[in-house]
Amino acid sequence: MKPLVRVTSPILPLMEDRIDTDIIFPARFLLLMQREGLRDCLFRDRRFTATGESIPGSVFDDTRRTGAQILLAGEDFGTGSSREQAVWALADYGIQCVIAVSFGEIFAANAVRNGMLALPLPRADIERIAAVESATVDIEAQEIICSGFTIPVRIPSATRQRLLSGLDEIDTILSNDREGIKAFEADQRRLQPWLYEDVT
Repeated sequence: MKPLVRVTSPILPLMEDRIDTDIIFPARFLLLMQREGLRDCLFRDRRFTATGESIPGSVFDDTRRTGAQILLAGEDFGTGSSREQAVWALADYGIQCVIAVSFGEIFAANAVRNGMLALPLPRADIERIAAVESATVDIEAQEIICSGFTIPVRIPSATRQRLLSGLDEIDTILSNDREGIKAFEADQRRLQPWLYEDVT
């Protein structure tokens, strides 16, 4: 993963509740298991007709939103069935930060595992952000900066450190517990030497 320190970009406002994983990444695409190339599946039925034409008036075609890396939503974003492709498709589209009133637990966990911030905020704060066209989400300073106002946020320490460092779960364990792992391996080598090929 790449470190995620701050994101400055246009905002993609999807100001509705209960946008579940089937809306984000429709089930008919579940056989696609690669992380890249999923952007065309993202919100497929909100962006395109059944014959593949863009839906008129879609926020995704608003030129003011081009290059958006920050997505806004209401309650229960990413609930429903567990599919990591929902996060992969958002990332492939360019989204690095999703701000919503609340999240599906599995979606939020998948987001941080893939270097994406899933940030819960009160609806009133989200509506203030939605009223502007761009914002900066500063993970390091724990604040959202918009034209004319700043909103302080609280990011759980473990999530914040993982995003800032760009470490995945295994790298985080190795970084935090390296000495403990070495001590365990030394004890195991002494107590169960037959497990190690290099012991004669």
